[in-house]
Amino acid sequence: MENNSTFLQPIPVAQQDVNVRARFIMQTYNHLFGAIALFTGIEIVLFQTGAAERIAQVLLGVNWLFVLGGFMVVGWLATRTAANSVSRGAQYAALIAFVAAEAIIFVPLLYIANNYAPGAIQSAAGTTILGVAGLTAVAFYTRKDFSFLRSILMWAFVVALVLIVASVVFGFALGTWFSVAMIGFAGAAVLYDTSNVLHHYEQDRYVAASLQLFASIALMFYYVLMLFTSRR
Repeated sequence: MENNSTFLQPIPVAQQDVNVRARFIMQTYNHLFGAIALFTGIEIVLFQTGAAERIAQVLLGVNWLFVLGGFMVVGWLATRTAANSVSRGAQYAALIAFVAAEAIIFVPLLYIANNYAPGAIQSAAGTTILGVAGLTAVAFYTRKDFSFLRSILMWAFVVALVLIVASVVFGFALGTWFSVAMIGFAGAAVLYDTSNVLHHYEQDRYVAASLQLFASIALMFYYVLMLFTSRR
């Protein structure tokens, strides 16, 4: 019997016609904006109901670097889910669960910024928006495939995780330069993920694509906010 497996291989959206590519990009970014809106809505509810203060007290009772490590691990799990989920329902479940998890992880930092660094949240949000817009423009304008960044990002992630663990074990502070380095890492991740959206995703994977973009943008916002908060 003739092997027809070659006809079943997924076709990246980059190889589809312009209408398919445009629809995929629109669906991806619509879901990304929806994820950001959901994240914002969860934070508003948590802070207006007073739940944010209780969550912050619990998480701040844990070593702060463990919280940072947890943030990185959750981001890694989200990337793995985005890369491996085929079912649309699983992709939606992963997106919603990840947004909710990120909202919880963000609470202590947002609580500190809101109470002790007035204006830091707005400044960090504006800086993140400008940074993401610039990186997205680079990816769309150049049309370059930035998949070569994958190995660099993997090594940088491992190094950052080792530094966090070492700082807990040996009791040294990572300081401002660690936040700056992590902002650079997040920027490279945004560029890499945007490139993947343009070059490597199939047309029915827009939910997974938006999840991966949200993970990178959330990472950038977290460390930008941390930097602004530490300087107030």
